[in-house]
Amino acid sequence: MICPFKNKPRWARRKDARPQELLAAALDLFVERGYAATRLEDVAAQAGVSKGTLYLYFTNKEELFKAVVRENMLPVLNEAEETIDQYEGTSAELFREFILGWWERIGATKLSGITKLMMAESGNFPEVTQFYHDEVISRSNAIIIRMLERGIARGEFRSIDVVQANKVICAPIIMLMMWKHSFNACQNEPISPENYLNCFIDLLLRGMLADTTAPSASLDSPC
Repeated sequence: MICPFKNKPRWARRKDARPQELLAAALDLFVERGYAATRLEDVAAQAGVSKGTLYLYFTNKEELFKAVVRENMLPVLNEAEETIDQYEGTSAELFREFILGWWERIGATKLSGITKLMMAESGNFPEVTQFYHDEVISRSNAIIIRMLERGIARGEFRSIDVVQANKVICAPIIMLMMWKHSFNACQNEPISPENYLNCFIDLLLRGMLADTTAPSASLDSPC
């Protein structure tokens, strides 16, 4: 019996899956090689399609990168915004869940490599940088500021400069992602994300709390 698919190229058999396969291949190559070194023909080859097929869905590399970010990052931001709107627990508990959830969904995955890419190549690709800032960084900052303002309004956090506090909060998370994609591979004692984040949360919350009593649900893993 002759298999009807034997001589057909792989991309001819999975038309509906093509965009997702292209985005998955693009994410892999962007993280592995960076933005400048990623070629569309390599993305197409890794996805098992022709370069011409790729152009049916994405007109150029910039549009492909934007689609990768929108497909993978924006749903996480949407979920975080909805969580803040609906959350009924304390602001300390919300903060802990947000930080650990962000690491689980972004930091611990290959998506953290996008952050490294932007840090390394942003100066050479201003249009891509502006896009990433507008659609990811700005929304992430707004989410953190909303959490801080929620805690202050409820009397759970003391009054602080939330704009500057947001920058202080983001910096250690970015550092952990950068470390993951660089020195962590060659360290005799690599950083444990769990221990690092628990220590970070403990230090932050004890500095923001309206009084010196730590909420038991939030500070169960001090550094």
